[in-house]
Amino acid sequence: MLNLSIPSTPIIQNPKTPFCINPQISSLPSIKLLNPISRKLSLKCQYSDQQQQRPDVSSYSQPRQDTPKVFIGHSIYKGKAALTVEPRPPEFAPLDSGAFKLTKEGFILLQFAPAAGVRQYDWSRKQVFSLSVTEIGSIISLGARDSCEFFHDPFKGKSDEGRVRKVLKVEPLPDGSGHFFNLSVQNKLINMDESIYIPVTKAEFAILISAFNFAVPYLLGWHTFVNSIKPEGTAGLNNANSRFGADLEWSR
Repeated sequence: MLNLSIPSTPIIQNPKTPFCINPQISSLPSIKLLNPISRKLSLKCQYSDQQQQRPDVSSYSQPRQDTPKVFIGHSIYKGKAALTVEPRPPEFAPLDSGAFKLTKEGFILLQFAPAAGVRQYDWSRKQVFSLSVTEIGSIISLGARDSCEFFHDPFKGKSDEGRVRKVLKVEPLPDGSGHFFNLSVQNKLINMDESIYIPVTKAEFAILISAFNFAVPYLLGWHTFVNSIKPEGTAGLNNANSRFGADLEWSR
């Protein structure tokens, strides 16, 4: 409650309301005269929701949150070795136009670690093998009695070519209960020759195949293209180039 003492300003009677209004403070929302004879005024201001213009928070653009890095993997533990499977993303390079171009496909990293005791593994002695998309396809297409073999030279095309040899074999188990993963590594640079093998059951192999099938489009980078498609941006382009596309189809 605010008391104002106004000794010399005359009071004007508003003919439409039973209140007296001082012209010098007529902009206030409402004025109530407590004593018409006294020069002391008591003002009570009431503000409605319409008078208080509150900002519409829904119209504010939310800050963009970058996707955090996520490290994932799937492991298989057996008596003599452990196998960990981890995807690695593709790589892109920016173009002058502002677009991006795929420069390197993703891959699946296999890590083999020998056992160092009961349920213990020596990861300091691990051997790794990177499966390309094509090699992943070979494993996906394996039948119950099929096998495949891959050879890698990490220094191919370099001065140390042939000094390190890696051979990965995926073969069916004799009883048909799964597959056998065997990684052999010969490293003449450090005089090392090691072979790590691990049996994989049908169920474990099915999990690997399911994960590989899911990961392949992402390793190819196709998800970035799909996410960039906008309906309003492709309809006109497709209509304009429909004849050109037909020419490409029939010219093959």
